[in-house]
Amino acid sequence: MEDMIETTGTGSGIIYVGTVGQAVWRSVDGGETFRQACAGMFIEADVRALAVHPRSPRILYAGTDLGLFRTDDGGDHWERLPAPFDPGQGWPAGVAVWSLLIDPRQPDTIFVGVSPAALYRSRNGGLSWEKLNAGIAEECVAIRFARVTCLLADPTAPDTVWAGVEIDGLHCSRDGGETWRRSDTGMSSPDIHSLAIVPGSPPRMLASTNNDLNLSVDGGATWQPQNVGAQFPHGYCRGLLANSDVPSTLFVGNGDGPPGKTGALYVSHDAGATWQAAALPTPPNSTVWTFAANANAPGLIFSACVLGYLYRSEDGGNSWRKCPHEFGEIRSLAVAIV
Repeated sequence: MEDMIETTGTGSGIIYVGTVGQAVWRSVDGGETFRQACAGMFIEADVRALAVHPRSPRILYAGTDLGLFRTDDGGDHWERLPAPFDPGQGWPAGVAVWSLLIDPRQPDTIFVGVSPAALYRSRNGGLSWEKLNAGIAEECVAIRFARVTCLLADPTAPDTVWAGVEIDGLHCSRDGGETWRRSDTGMSSPDIHSLAIVPGSPPRMLASTNNDLNLSVDGGATWQPQNVGAQFPHGYCRGLLANSDVPSTLFVGNGDGPPGKTGALYVSHDAGATWQAAALPTPPNSTVWTFAANANAPGLIFSACVLGYLYRSEDGGNSWRKCPHEFGEIRSLAVAIV
């Protein structure tokens, strides 16, 4: 399609929005306009995870309530990948993909987190899969089925992968997924939402939960709650983003719950030691849920709140504008630079 080739603006890239109930949407003009881009996928799919191949920006993966999908043409066409976590193949109907990680060093290695909570790994781009023995609880009292909400490759430690589970704490592998151990001592809650790591001496790792931000400076061995409820409007924290352009800069989404009725976006310029509220042109109508950026587009950041507002910054988060299109419910974002 023509709109996949001609984008508007230097480094504007292609913006993908994963929704609940409206599948994937795509913008090729920096977020000014959007069209659905979900051919081959159920048009009303829930898309909770999106991941762009680090070396081939037309290749994306989408984690949905109907399994894992891949596109090789930037979203014009999608194909579901056969996998043991597809509905009806080893799991109860209703299993959903909640998180994706493409290994930045070995892009053929893909990790998938699902609900009921489990981890899977492919080493050949999704052609075959193995279930990992991570010791994660599949169910919990509060929400019935636990889910792997976030996956992170540690930029400071090769072969280290982190998995946050709602509601079963934080799990870590130091050998590329072969073995796992729980690593959340001292954390304010086992309800993990998002993770970010700021390189340094020592590296600073943050985890957002349903009641706080948590900080570790010893590689995740121990954690200290940050008591952000004393300075943020709410203690509920969701999305985290470490700015690759300025490593000490972090962003966190805040709100009054899922989906919530109000939200806020906070930024830190000192690796999470202090935080300031970002000036958003339109107040969020729900919790600020997720972020997306791309190292090949310095300064470009997108942020979304649950109930459909999408914000764009072109200066690394110093200023923001609201994109005109409003969605029903947003759960994932991705930026591809072609």
